[in-house]
Amino acid sequence: MLHPAQIQAYRRMTPAEKLRIACQLNRAARELKAAGLRMQHPDWSEEAVQAEVR
Repeated sequence: MLHPAQIQAYRRMTPAEKLRIACQLNRAARELKAAGLRMQHPDWSEEAVQAEVR
């Protein structure tokens, strides 16, 4: 659940600001996924890690 202050902040944002935040969250999620895969599969190449993230 979002706090009412968060809801108000999102409502004040422009579509461009919302898109920028969504892109940042997507990038962060991909970086976390890649880090987890590297820990689970230290023998994988970076190409294999990125392919699995995609």
